[in-house]
Amino acid sequence: MGKLDGKVALITGGNSGIGLTATKLFLAEGAKVAITGRNQTTLDSVAEELGSNVLAIQADASDPASMVHAVSQIITAFNRLDIVYANAGIASATPLGSTEFSVFEEVLKINVTGVFFTVQAALHHLKEGASIILTGSTRATDGAQGRSAYAASKGAISSMARVMVSELSPRGIRVNTVVPGATRTAIWNKATPEETAKLVDSQARSIPLNRMGDPVEIANVALFLASDESSFVQGAEITVDGGARSAPLGAPIYR
Repeated sequence: MGKLDGKVALITGGNSGIGLTATKLFLAEGAKVAITGRNQTTLDSVAEELGSNVLAIQADASDPASMVHAVSQIITAFNRLDIVYANAGIASATPLGSTEFSVFEEVLKINVTGVFFTVQAALHHLKEGASIILTGSTRATDGAQGRSAYAASKGAISSMARVMVSELSPRGIRVNTVVPGATRTAIWNKATPEETAKLVDSQARSIPLNRMGDPVEIANVALFLASDESSFVQGAEITVDGGARSAPLGAPIYR
């Protein structure tokens, strides 16, 4: 018996990276999963690979009308919605002194406004026991250079989650946040394998466990928050970063 038997989940950005890994895990645990993304080709490929329990919808998380339409398709196909994993986001660099307004604004539009309106689009269909999972980042607090917009957006997720907890607790709907650290996905790939290995190694030296995370390690935490096993977990931020946030001086670079 799966941990998500009978449940229907929406995973935004479910066609790549951590979102795709979570999609596969949720399916394996008995859920039907709707995924959204902006790349129709990738969406079609994922749907073909994963089968009839996946509904792939081209949608823009930053466009409220697009997300309302996506949720409508989910209800038509599956007749319910139990889990919203607002995972879609971008991490464009925004260095102080050379950043275009449009780039900065786009990060906030997708990572903050888009998350709010994704939840709002789903809200009418969520019942008592439903789970909303937001995606934070250790970048919100680590002061990484050139990441002002991304850091601000993920700090905003933490603040917004607290308000959602206050508003949705009376309805028995849970809101929790997964906070990934450096996780080994395709976005870390450089021009050559050697350059990629060098980057991954440098990241590992800043993490007490001396390695980057695997996407399934993030997805497993999302699965816990999506399932009834976390029925009394409300307003939590679960950091999944190998200790980088809690004990930075324990990293290999300081040993």
